[in-house]
Amino acid sequence: MASLSNLLHLIFWLYFVGHSSISVALQGLVSINGTAPIAETDNDFVCATIDWWPPEKCDYGTSVIFGLNALSGRKIGSDGSVIEAWNSSNAESLLRYTVNKGYPIYGWELGNELSGNGVGARISADQYAYDISQLQNLVQVIYKDFKVKPIVMAPGGFLDVNWYTEFLHKAPYSSLQAVSQHIYNLGPGVATDLVEKILNPSYLDGGLQMFSSLQNILKSSETSAVSWVSEAGGAWNSGHNHITNAFVFSFWYLDQLGMASKYDTKTYCRQSLIGGNYGLLNTNTFLPNPDYYSALLWHRLMGAKVLSTSFSGTNKIRAYAHCSKASQGITLLLINLDGNTTVHIQVSTGNAGSNGSLSMQEQNQTQRKKISRMASNNELLGIFRQEYHLTAKDGDLHSQTMLLNGVPLSVGSTAAIPDLEPEYNYQSNPIDVGPYSIVFAHMPNVTVPACK
Repeated sequence: MASLSNLLHLIFWLYFVGHSSISVALQGLVSINGTAPIAETDNDFVCATIDWWPPEKCDYGTSVIFGLNALSGRKIGSDGSVIEAWNSSNAESLLRYTVNKGYPIYGWELGNELSGNGVGARISADQYAYDISQLQNLVQVIYKDFKVKPIVMAPGGFLDVNWYTEFLHKAPYSSLQAVSQHIYNLGPGVATDLVEKILNPSYLDGGLQMFSSLQNILKSSETSAVSWVSEAGGAWNSGHNHITNAFVFSFWYLDQLGMASKYDTKTYCRQSLIGGNYGLLNTNTFLPNPDYYSALLWHRLMGAKVLSTSFSGTNKIRAYAHCSKASQGITLLLINLDGNTTVHIQVSTGNAGSNGSLSMQEQNQTQRKKISRMASNNELLGIFRQEYHLTAKDGDLHSQTMLLNGVPLSVGSTAAIPDLEPEYNYQSNPIDVGPYSIVFAHMPNVTVPACK
């Protein structure tokens, strides 16, 4: 009888393990070196492309960059190589038209995915250097009476180290202001392993090479141009519905922003604002997808100066820190790629000055405390930090509804973007990063030399 009881117990235990999700908790430590910034982005680091332009929707903003056709007047050989010189007359007409109309243009980018092996066609680095010099000459002539002229950028293609190196070596020093690349490192949108790649820290780490390689190329050249990502959709051919326009994609997107900024990328343009399955806005309703809110929080919280940041505890946590934007202190971005683990994270900033405790003591109470905004004046005393916890509705990574501190983010009847209200937590408490969640933590009382 005893043996039968033990057997039943074993069967029940096996059934329980096989049919339940076991949540565990881990401790972690983020170390931030605030002695000096390791890189610096533009203030308008986050940007978006437009796949198509609704005729009734033209007021997208003031910083507009147009792509110019680098194949105008050219023939393409059977091997994809471009024959004959670039005919710049069409580009010149467009430049003059925008000036005559008084349209403010931030920049002109020549070509689209024609570098290296190209996509459908390719232009040699030597020829591209000559073409970009032509475009710069047009800008100088047409905008001669403008104190601030549009920037010129190129090539807007996939990074080929040898091609980019030759291009910058042969392009005149002042012929371009930004060197741009495209990023679709997840493969085609029809791939069945997109989520697996997004949640794999080793795969995400592979994206570092694109940023570090371009940074090294720029440092080794004589150009004054800076690094841009002028198009990044993750998965090509319009992405994948309920993945690249769902909550899960914020893991990839925010991690890309974090990595790009570490390697001195000045601007990162998401493909797209609207269009395809990777738009920040829904193509049919124009309502925000989850990544819209991720981009908005980054834009509001993460300043231009990038801080050296490391994490110890689990490889499923991604950590990035910047000086805060338009406020004092620092802002920390934490991404948890683990669906079963809550990580209690302590923060170390070395000898950073602070009016509040940043002690590494173990906490008996790890539950986040919702503090009324009426108490926010105490923040000046260094008692609290602001936390923005992002999760998927019902825990479904494919959901197109994002929760901020447990509240669904949705546009109301007035079509106004909802207020992105933080929770307040004691600075001495660890930051609790739940399973499959993203946290922005603004610590206004932490002062480091890099942010002064």
